[in-house]
Amino acid sequence: MSKDATIQARINGDLKKKVEKILQKLGLSHSEAINVFYNQLEMHQGLPFSVKIPNKETINAMKDSISGNNLKKFDKAEDLFDELRKI
Repeated sequence: MSKDATIQARINGDLKKKVEKILQKLGLSHSEAINVFYNQLEMHQGLPFSVKIPNKETINAMKDSISGNNLKKFDKAEDLFDELRKI
């Protein structure tokens, strides 16, 4: 498929820099990442992920995850599974 159209978008500069580092690790350019996203949009006939507003509990869990607070750590997978069986 020929590439004969242009997209121009304005985004936050800090976000662009952060994403660029991730894309470099993946071996992708911004254009290639956009092409992947657009192909997924076409295949799914919509966004390839759900878009929801997280509730307060989820927001707090995400904050804890980022900060490293209130996390349980396990040395062995079996210990994790034992803990999950209690739920």
